[in-house]
Amino acid sequence: MRIVFLGVGALGSTTAVLCRALDASFALVDFDKVESKNLSSQAFVKQSLGKNKAEALKAQLLNFYGLKVDAFGVRLTAENIVQLLDGAGLVVDCFDNAASRKIVSEHARAKGLPLVHAAISGDGSFGIVRWDAHFVPDAEDHAGQATCEGGEHLPMIGLLAATLARTIQDFVARQEQRDSMVGLKSVTVTS
Repeated sequence: MRIVFLGVGALGSTTAVLCRALDASFALVDFDKVESKNLSSQAFVKQSLGKNKAEALKAQLLNFYGLKVDAFGVRLTAENIVQLLDGAGLVVDCFDNAASRKIVSEHARAKGLPLVHAAISGDGSFGIVRWDAHFVPDAEDHAGQATCEGGEHLPMIGLLAATLARTIQDFVARQEQRDSMVGLKSVTVTS
């Protein structure tokens, strides 16, 4: 199965690393570059500074775990989504903006692609893992948006990434689609 990770910042990079033992091929999509402020909350090393996030994570997965993946250092758009998701058996949305989530959701629904979303609340107090049929993106409000920088929300990032990785693992193994919500005081799993 080919798993395409869309956005490999805090959630996407950590989840991809946690999924490294799956019997699947990976593609990583992110246009952004690794900055020093990313090192405390994203799965990048100092040697990645200034490099494209998708390419940097590709190199790390190869160097640390011998995992060969595809990397696309571009912004996902309506014009390139067909090429970026070509051959996908599962799409994992770790974007941090509603516009990109909308593009991928519309495409996945039109093509019948399995799509799972993951998101952290603006204050970092909870996160969700939702399959596309149950996901509605919030209206963007940048004033309260979690930045996932500086390590402030690192425990929530780890908890949510682990939950997402398990969701991916269960889908690969049994085609199971389970939604989850994780919070500072609880973890809730629904079918």
